[in-house]
Amino acid sequence: MILAAVLATALAQVEQHYNDNEAARLVPMLSEVIRFETYEGNAEAHAAQKAWLMKTADEFGFVARDAGKITEIELPGPPNAPILGLVIHGDVQPVDPDPWSFKPFGGVVEDGYVKGRGAADDKGPLIQALLVMKALKESGVPRTHTIRLLVGSEEESSATEMAEYLKTHAPPDYSLVLDSEFPVVVGEKAWDALTVTTKLAERPGITKPYKVQFLDAGLAPSIVPDRAEIKLVWSDGAPDWEPLQQAIKSVALPEGTRIAMLADGDLLRVVAYGKSAHSGVNIAGGRNALVALARALDGKLPSGGANDLLAFVRTAGVDLAGTGLGIRDHSDIWGRYTINIATIKPAKDDAANRELTINLRRIPPRTAAQIKQHLFKEVARFNKKTGASLVASGYFEDEPLGFDPKAKIVKRLMADYTAATGETSKPAISGGGTYAKRLPNAIAFGMWFPGKPYPGHDVDEMIPIADLERGAKVLLYTLTDIATGPRMVAPFRR
Repeated sequence: MILAAVLATALAQVEQHYNDNEAARLVPMLSEVIRFETYEGNAEAHAAQKAWLMKTADEFGFVARDAGKITEIELPGPPNAPILGLVIHGDVQPVDPDPWSFKPFGGVVEDGYVKGRGAADDKGPLIQALLVMKALKESGVPRTHTIRLLVGSEEESSATEMAEYLKTHAPPDYSLVLDSEFPVVVGEKAWDALTVTTKLAERPGITKPYKVQFLDAGLAPSIVPDRAEIKLVWSDGAPDWEPLQQAIKSVALPEGTRIAMLADGDLLRVVAYGKSAHSGVNIAGGRNALVALARALDGKLPSGGANDLLAFVRTAGVDLAGTGLGIRDHSDIWGRYTINIATIKPAKDDAANRELTINLRRIPPRTAAQIKQHLFKEVARFNKKTGASLVASGYFEDEPLGFDPKAKIVKRLMADYTAATGETSKPAISGGGTYAKRLPNAIAFGMWFPGKPYPGHDVDEMIPIADLERGAKVLLYTLTDIATGPRMVAPFRR
């Protein structure tokens, strides 16, 4: 009872300071940091954001360290204090601005939302962490822990920065990864990518009076593609696109997708539109434009690489669980696989080739090696059946991450979530992988609330201001609880 009373007093003190001094900065700071266009390859924006982080940390009275691709921002505790890590990423997914209804990096604030790429994933949690740490510092509540915020820069791309960081830096004693769902994530599915490659050119078989000139779809493996395009060039006599256009219009498309066509002399552009979504967390909320394009063109292309790729898309894309690829795995705890038919792009080694990438979120018990073997056999079976010559490759170097739902840290985080929100929810299983897989003694904790479609990776990404404020409150309760209490012993055990 005494400990509970002490914690209640500390919580009230920290919350009062946050409400009086920091809460009003939450939206303006998030709006500001969204304007750093930190997608892969934009070195100038990454450098500018890092400079902003170092400057902000200094202004807040924190200790800031440039650790290469990771930025450390620390609120020191007593000497030899245990270190509680907070882990987020400052980079974002790529953007095609055309379908957005506002500027992706404008940081617009309207209608009760902060709008822009990274608002939810993961710049919102970055600002929440900074301001809650500031409130804890300024409140005067005695701390027993050092709090170390680690800001990564490659989570949405190569994801190599944490391994590089750990070569020269010790990890925190235990860490919360603020890049997933509340109340706490006890299972993260594995992230796999099957790539099939072939030449775009024709091969013997079915002929048409037109050829495929161009085929492109999607932005990245973790985004449900909202756009897919093919260009056809008439090659035999005077162009007559009308019969093909009428045949395409007669196809029943997947719900939420549409086809647009433009004929200009000997060129016909066919573009499928859908809805983007996070392929691991909200794939059911997406509408796959690439699958729609493949269905619209079934039986309408000459034999060749483009037709082979789209035929494989139709095979693999019959549902979101992978049954078209012979995957029927199911677990009462983990659920099922999720399959995103993600991109068709020029091959990196030869622009004359095209690569189809399929992102899989894999559940136990099959290992990476086992699913790779299975998928390569599926590609070989498809080739034998159709006469295609698709070459299989891909990324299979990840495994699922699971935690005991009754572990001390899980129960503690669940209790803090309930205390802050008044709500009780079950621990989550997520299709989205986080730094928890790459940092020892780390677990994903928020900052997205259950029961709402996750907007990360989506067109028109935005976050409700009310949820930003609620998430900050949960983090405030949790940091005050853990960082003012005794060291947690064996937190990932019962």
